[in-house]
Amino acid sequence: MYEGPVQDLIDELGKLPGVGPKSAQRIAFHLLSVEPPEIDRLQAALQRVRDGVRFCEVCGTVSDHERCRICADPRRDRTQICVVEEPKDVQAIERTREFRGRYHVLGGALDPLNGIGPDQLRIRELLTRIGNQEDGVDVTEVIIATDPNTEGEATATYLVRMLRDFPGLTVTRLASGLPMG
Repeated sequence: MYEGPVQDLIDELGKLPGVGPKSAQRIAFHLLSVEPPEIDRLQAALQRVRDGVRFCEVCGTVSDHERCRICADPRRDRTQICVVEEPKDVQAIERTREFRGRYHVLGGALDPLNGIGPDQLRIRELLTRIGNQEDGVDVTEVIIATDPNTEGEATATYLVRMLRDFPGLTVTRLASGLPMG
């Protein structure tokens, strides 16, 4: 254990996802060795995130405006919605430059063992988006792009069940696994 502010910094860094005690200590000592302007830039970036980042009112991804750049882009296909678990998933799909529709971020996946049910996710908002015309255009396809793990599969199954009553709506799931042949 270190004393005072150094230990406080290590403790706070250790609370970040994927940062264990050794990594927290390594980051803390790195920060102690850099020039003050670097610390100031990091502090300013954290402040800007805290004060200026919000969630898009339409899809739920991170944005610095009420609507993210994707939802605000009139060139995007409003008939398609790709449903993902987290904002990082939007960025992963965008990097492929293959999907030209819009997104809906659930904010996680169904995980009853950890108390995450449909009411803790943005499923109700998805159903509302599909039920209402988006800018005068009907949503005709929902692509479910949840993670290929137990929680993601449970979420996909639940969504398919909830979406099958919408007339004219095609629901598809991203393929996963190893290609054969």
